[in-house]
Amino acid sequence: MATLNIKSFTTLVRDQATAIQSKANALLDFTIGSTLRSIVESNGGIGLWLQSLILQVLALTRAATSFGSDLDTWVADYGLTRLASTAAVGSVTYSRFTPTTSALIPIGSRVQTSDFTQTFVVTVDTSNPAYSATSGGYIIPATVSSVTVPVAAQNASSGSNVQPNTVSVILDSIIGVDTVNNSAAFTGGTDGESDGALRVRFVDYLASLARGTVAAIKFAISNVQLGIVSSILENVDHSLNVQRGNLTIIVDDGTGSPPSSLLTSVYQAVDAYRAAGITFAVFAPSIVSANVSAIVGVKSGYDVNSVKGAVGQVVTDYINTLGIGVTLSYTRLAQVIYDASPGVASVSSLTLNSGTADLVPTAVQVIKSGTVAID
Repeated sequence: MATLNIKSFTTLVRDQATAIQSKANALLDFTIGSTLRSIVESNGGIGLWLQSLILQVLALTRAATSFGSDLDTWVADYGLTRLASTAAVGSVTYSRFTPTTSALIPIGSRVQTSDFTQTFVVTVDTSNPAYSATSGGYIIPATVSSVTVPVAAQNASSGSNVQPNTVSVILDSIIGVDTVNNSAAFTGGTDGESDGALRVRFVDYLASLARGTVAAIKFAISNVQLGIVSSILENVDHSLNVQRGNLTIIVDDGTGSPPSSLLTSVYQAVDAYRAAGITFAVFAPSIVSANVSAIVGVKSGYDVNSVKGAVGQVVTDYINTLGIGVTLSYTRLAQVIYDASPGVASVSSLTLNSGTADLVPTAVQVIKSGTVAID
């Protein structure tokens, strides 16, 4: 699109005065308060308003320049919708000091983080031995001091991915239960799809209309849920042996252990896009644990525990964001440690799985953090 000749209010007024004066035989009065000045300023205001309307219309006629609900309606004309945010899930342990009688954790009971920013609700897990459909919750028998139950965030967002030992407030009091805590971090929470991500996916959507292609299948997978990472291996089975006409699809939701419900949803999505006569299967990645150990020297003036804690968290996050089949470089770990905090003075005795070699997964594996010991 050619550059638009946008004019300011001052330019519009000046151009009018110049044009009018050029047609007059005498000097005209355009001073502030004069009749002609009032007329040209009025015309300039109308011109500025019309110009803004034109710019707005131009913006709305292109996906690249539309935002928010305007972008939603733009892509909706092509049958595409913005991906919604997802709620984090995890487990909490309800405990009590005196286990003399049985207690019931009702489905729907709410717990909250210690800073009162995130609320979680107890959900149904029929495979949990403590679950009772008749009672409508999870039973803590007499003499048993605790029970671990699944919860999901009340409000879907990436902020619901809370850290371990942060869910400690019982919102709905339960007779016979005293405390609650989460021993592991919650995962799976994502914010709604951003405008930029939706524009990228819209381009992928147009490319996917051919179907039967790797790009089309990847698009189908990306539509299932935000945060999905996938790898499509052609003409091999899950053991990486040659199998002509077969696709082995590895899917991860960031945890390394996506639920079976997600794998089923991905299978159904891919089945609508695959070429006729092509077989395929969807798998979760096999996890390869990365155990990291290092001695970190801390600069003077920095809190030792804070620096080492930051290093451990950054190293863990870096490892857990590696894609399916992506190698974990031993030397890269040193750079990650130095970049984790300005208080890092030195790194020594760095080991990766007790060695100094890169950790190389296969095409069906993903590396996740194991023990990260920063001394």
